[in-house]
Amino acid sequence: MTIDRASRAEDRFDAAIIDLDGTLVDTLGDFVVALNLMLADLSLPRVGKAVVGRLVGKGSEHLIRSVLDHVLKVPPALMGRAPAAINMEADVARLFPEAWASYQRHYQAVNGQHAPVYPGALQGLALLRGQGLKLACLTNKPTGFAVPLLRAKGLDVFFSQVFGGDAFERKKPDPLPLLKTCEALGSQPARTLMIGDSSNDARAARAAGCPVLLVTYGYNHGEPVRGVNADGFVDSLAAVDLDSLKTKTGLAPR
Repeated sequence: MTIDRASRAEDRFDAAIIDLDGTLVDTLGDFVVALNLMLADLSLPRVGKAVVGRLVGKGSEHLIRSVLDHVLKVPPALMGRAPAAINMEADVARLFPEAWASYQRHYQAVNGQHAPVYPGALQGLALLRGQGLKLACLTNKPTGFAVPLLRAKGLDVFFSQVFGGDAFERKKPDPLPLLKTCEALGSQPARTLMIGDSSNDARAARAAGCPVLLVTYGYNHGEPVRGVNADGFVDSLAAVDLDSLKTKTGLAPR
């Protein structure tokens, strides 16, 4: 684990807020399957993992709109079909209601089937809870998808709180979800460690006043995660060293 910069001086971590997609579970396979089933329902071309990996992280609404925008910009000749087979002037706003309903149906059916838990995630959660931290899962995934996924993967037992992207008025990278989660945990933001995989998590943490640690294996919108303004990076949650992190960010060991 490497620490890039100092955080604020407080005396300990009381809690941790942990992202889900790209941090605990590799859900890219679920997204790709559900999105392609949705696109098939709309008679639109498929998308691959590379495209989807750049678009995930900002909630289902943003993901669907971004995928629709991507496929509608593909020239008909590259789709392998005649222009008349698809209305190239159809905009995302018109297609979105049908796409949303289709995606919700398909994602519910595949949720967790193509989504392995990252190596070290289970051990990392046990480590954090063993250190006495209160844990919450905060994700931009809808709560109705997040809770069953955590349960199916045996991760739900670690969390006292689970908040999805529909739990609050705004999603990450807005700081509101982190501040509300800190309230629910009864912890001060400066003593609450945010663990995620992307600039979304880091920006939200910075704005909320939380220290932030990023995993190196997530999605981060297709950009190198080590270029993100964070307090540290770790290759596995099992390798998190809280005492080292506290010392190097100005926090004293518990």
